[in-house]
Amino acid sequence: MTEEQKFQEEFVNTEKFVNKVIKQFNWTLNPDEAVVERVIKGLTNNKLIHGKRYCPCFVPQFNKEDRICPCKPAINEEIPNDGVCHCGIFCTEEYAKKALEKEEKEETKKVSDIDENVAKEILKKDQLSGEELELLLKARVDGLVKFKLLDIREPFEWQMGRIKGADFLVPTSNFYAELEKVMPYKDEPWIVYCHVGSRSAYVQRVLASQEGFPHIGNLTHGIAAYRGEIVR
Repeated sequence: MTEEQKFQEEFVNTEKFVNKVIKQFNWTLNPDEAVVERVIKGLTNNKLIHGKRYCPCFVPQFNKEDRICPCKPAINEEIPNDGVCHCGIFCTEEYAKKALEKEEKEETKKVSDIDENVAKEILKKDQLSGEELELLLKARVDGLVKFKLLDIREPFEWQMGRIKGADFLVPTSNFYAELEKVMPYKDEPWIVYCHVGSRSAYVQRVLASQEGFPHIGNLTHGIAAYRGEIVR
C-alpha cells in the first residue's frame, strides 16, 4: 500500500471518528468546510505519524497534557464558553448558525481600496484581522507598503492551502533551523500566521525578541478565519 493510499484509508477512518464525536457530545461541524477539511487532514496526519489524533493546531509534546481529539479543554471550556473548539472543527448549533449568517454578509463585501497612510497604520498593529491582512496584501501589490508574510505551519498544512501572497514557510517543528532563510529580509515588517493564531502568536514573541526586526504582526485567528484568496 502506498503512502497516499494509507492516508486516504486513515482519512476515511478519521471522518467516521469525527462524526462519532459530534453525535456523542451533541455538537455540529463548523459550517466552513475548508476548516473541517484542514482539521481532519491534520488529525489524519498525526494519527499516521504519532499514532494518536493530536489536535493539529498544537505541537505534540507527548505527555499527559497533550490535546488529543476531542480534547478536555474543548469539552470542558472552549465549546461551553465560546461555542467552538480551538481548532475550529466542532461547535454548537448556535455558533454554526451565527457563522453562516456572518459568512453570508461577508460574501457581499469586497476588499475596498486603501490609501498609503491607512495601510501603514494597519501594518503597525500587533494583532490583525483577516480583513486587514487582505487590505495590506492589496496595498502591497499596489506598491503602497512593504512587508513579508510568514506561514509557520507544517509542510502538509501549506500543501493543503496557504494564503495567496505568503512569502515563506518556516514550520514550528524545525523553526530555528529554517529561520535562517528569512533573516536576510528581517529589516522589513513581518506578519506571521498559522491555523488559528496560537502558534503564530508564540512565534511573534520569539521574533520580536530578535535584534533587527522592526515590527512583527500576528494574524489573530489564523488562516481558519481568513476569507481572502487561498492557494491550494
